[in-house]
Amino acid sequence: MVNVYPLVKNECIKIIKKKRLLVVLLILAALIPMFTYAQLKVSQNNLKQFGTTDWRAEQRQKIVDYTRSIGSARVPEEWKQFRRVEVMLAQYYLDKDVNPAAPNGVTFTREFIKNAVGLFIPLMVMVIASDLVSSEHSTGTIKLLLTRPVGRWKILLSKLISLILFTSLIVICTALLCYLISGVVFGYGGWDMPVFFGFKIVGSEVDTSFVRPVDQWLYLIMEFGLVWFAAIIVAVMSLMVSVLVRSTAAGMGLMLAVLISGTILTNMVSSWETAKYLFMVNLRLTDYLTGSLPPIKGMDLPFSLTVLTVWGIVSIIVSFTVFTKKDILN
Repeated sequence: MVNVYPLVKNECIKIIKKKRLLVVLLILAALIPMFTYAQLKVSQNNLKQFGTTDWRAEQRQKIVDYTRSIGSARVPEEWKQFRRVEVMLAQYYLDKDVNPAAPNGVTFTREFIKNAVGLFIPLMVMVIASDLVSSEHSTGTIKLLLTRPVGRWKILLSKLISLILFTSLIVICTALLCYLISGVVFGYGGWDMPVFFGFKIVGSEVDTSFVRPVDQWLYLIMEFGLVWFAAIIVAVMSLMVSVLVRSTAAGMGLMLAVLISGTILTNMVSSWETAKYLFMVNLRLTDYLTGSLPPIKGMDLPFSLTVLTVWGIVSIIVSFTVFTKKDILN
């Protein structure tokens, strides 16, 4: 019985030789400084607007602006509901005298990952995952690969294990580059800053009875756990598409369209309740930690985790079923 380890090693070597990981790292290294500079400009603009670096002034202005928009007849009701929640959250932080976004490397990393989980990180994962199998068809190596005295399921399993390893590496590298680059501008402190979590949305109200503070380093671990899980689901679904579609370009185009449509749907499907069972609507798991209003009523963290788990299991089952039975001669 052939050990899976040599197969995994071979798949890792192939991924590295394709230089897809290098491309991902270069993209991160190019974009993160841009986001850091943008955050710096936001801080400078706030200083000009409010005449102070006091974060309380920003929060108070946020409450005034959102409260004013809630009374406008031109603002859609779902937007009003979102802003009511944001007003309550801002008031909560003011009452507790805690800056929810104190400028430091850890906070920047936390906020970047929170905003990147819905589209940016999935796109980076897709770059690695979308051609793991389809590229074998494009280069003609699929016949050589499947004629070896190794079970097909082991070959696909080695690809899946390699994919999980590189997906984890992408998430880790994103965190490290965010912290190292943003820390040059904002400093490397903030690990023990208190962060509140446990907000629960009940209708248009925020239930703060379960809210408690944790050190930012612990909050960051929880956040990255959720981001890693969402990235793994995107990875296994990309692997399924790579198995089903022989063209790498078609597979990447399909996953790109699905991920972008998920971003659009998240902002538009508040009245389409069935959409909550779509995997791309459930990717923003980190929003549940901050008490953000879910895109569709009835969604919460256990629900989204369950939906993503089901999609991931189905993707793995489909991938192994098709790969072990597919005809490689046609």
